[in-house]
Amino acid sequence: MRSTKNAILILSDGIGHKFVNAQLIADEFAASGYFVVLPDLFFGDTIPLNRPEGFEVSEWIKNHLPEHVEPIIDTVLAEMRGPLGCKRIGGVGYCFGARYVARWLRPGTGKLDVGYTAHPTMMSPEELADIKGPFSIAAATEDVIFTKEKRHESEEILAKLDLPYQLNLFSHVYHGFAVRCDLSVKKQKIAKEAAFAQAVQWFNSYLKEE
Repeated sequence: MRSTKNAILILSDGIGHKFVNAQLIADEFAASGYFVVLPDLFFGDTIPLNRPEGFEVSEWIKNHLPEHVEPIIDTVLAEMRGPLGCKRIGGVGYCFGARYVARWLRPGTGKLDVGYTAHPTMMSPEELADIKGPFSIAAATEDVIFTKEKRHESEEILAKLDLPYQLNLFSHVYHGFAVRCDLSVKKQKIAKEAAFAQAVQWFNSYLKEE
């Protein structure tokens, strides 16, 4: 039986756990030696990959606030720490999921031990300043959500913390590139693959125990 000692909890973007790209990323982490969990954070109420006319993310998000999402994460982590026997858990947060990696990065408390995020959304300065473990960010130059100003603010916050941190910036890519991009465009393909390699190296360095 494969070891569950070193584990990854993927907190997806709003498209959710059934998106094939998210599942392929989970497979890649598993191939890198980790036990991987990719839960449904939305009770099936995900953002459509191709949004219909009139779909408003601002309305959708009202049903997916911390009071809705965090009980799910709590239940999943309890299962991972308990019956599944996970000893070290890294959090991977894409877009929507990123703020919850920051909020739950509390080594030694049964929550997350190490964090990695790509193109974070809605992660407040206060949430970032309150992290308690190693934290890595993959950012895009053309991100209209995690903007240059937010990147610089995040770097200033991280620099004040006595924690390992990393912020890698990728050119010619947009919000969402680490999960969904045009793989026929060389610059986007390279950035997506490099962002994943960043995550694996981070967890191999700060999470994995032999």
